[in-house]
Amino acid sequence: MSDYGTPPPPPPPPYTPDYYSSGAGGAPPPNYLVWAILSTVLCCLPLGVVSIVFAAQVNSKWAAGDVAGAREASNKAKNFAMWSAIAGVVAGILWLVFVVALGSFGSSSMSNGY
Repeated sequence: MSDYGTPPPPPPPPYTPDYYSSGAGGAPPPNYLVWAILSTVLCCLPLGVVSIVFAAQVNSKWAAGDVAGAREASNKAKNFAMWSAIAGVVAGILWLVFVVALGSFGSSSMSNGY
């Protein structure tokens, strides 16, 4: 025992690649969770929810050592978020065309006296 009271704590355990990186030797794939949430809120709800589900699976599969599963879930999360954004843009364009067509139909019927 030292003159200062308690002995110093033991050093931290050494770095082991299997524990910190799941044996993959690198960083986990991106989970695209932010894109999934944004595409759900702003674009297309059904496809965005599927994207969120796959985005949530990326880190858990990586931690379990399922590198191929984590990469596949990451790829699916990205694709569903992209499809959700595309569906939202297409729906917005169709809505705009509908509103313009309805407006022009309404103004033309009023000019004919009906």
